[in-house]
Amino acid sequence: MNRKQEGEEPCCPPASDQVDLRPIEGEAADEELAALAKALGHPARIKILRLLVRKSSCICGDIVDELPLAQSTVSQHLKVLKDAGMIRGDVDGPRICYCIEPGALRRLRALVGGL
Repeated sequence: MNRKQEGEEPCCPPASDQVDLRPIEGEAADEELAALAKALGHPARIKILRLLVRKSSCICGDIVDELPLAQSTVSQHLKVLKDAGMIRGDVDGPRICYCIEPGALRRLRALVGGL
């Protein structure tokens, strides 16, 4: 397995704790919520997010080990989540380290709460 050793720094950069002051209602907010919901629209993507929330970082191979899916399928789901801004991925040598994007989850909570 490619997991980081206990006590090592996560390989993703620190998340921003900047407050998001964008409106939670209106056309732009509705489009943003629809795009995030579309990215979350597959059970495998929800499982990936749950895995990443539980860990400070996760290498793609570790994610593949946790899901009953082919590497190529997991990679496609990771791409959808990354394109939606839900996760970040940084190159760490020959691997890519994926982390949750906390600001995107906070934004999703705010948009859903505004329904």
